[in-house]
Amino acid sequence: MADILNTAVRVRVANIGADSLPEYATPQSAGLDLRARLDGPVVLQPGERRLVPTGLHIELPEGFEAQVRPRSGLAFKHGLTVLNSPGTIDADYRGEIGVILIHHGQEPFTLEPGARIAQLVVAPYARVEWTPVQQTSDLAITDRGAGGFGHTGKA
Repeated sequence: MADILNTAVRVRVANIGADSLPEYATPQSAGLDLRARLDGPVVLQPGERRLVPTGLHIELPEGFEAQVRPRSGLAFKHGLTVLNSPGTIDADYRGEIGVILIHHGQEPFTLEPGARIAQLVVAPYARVEWTPVQQTSDLAITDRGAGGFGHTGKA
């Protein structure tokens, strides 16, 4: 399994922005830093959401997806996060990657051109083949059963 995880996945990319390609911050980072492709600073007011372009168009290999995820530092320090987290990029999508940011902070936040705004994680996925059953009692019994939404009583 370690060999599979350490194998680089080749992704074709067209970068229409002036910034460099996304990079991993550390050797063990799961996500590549996405940057804002802006002509000038943009101020996000508290509660405001905005689609921020990245300048990136990618071609993922078949069987892979990319997920756009928040950056923890922006979320913690400024209340800035990715609204539809994780945002899914399918292998057949060729448009520009955009990041839907929402500002939950109390003060206006200035987004600068080239700012790191989100992370991009590329991962394989499984396709589902449904096996229909007639009723829920035909599903395998588990200890958990239908319990959900806090049923364990643990915070």
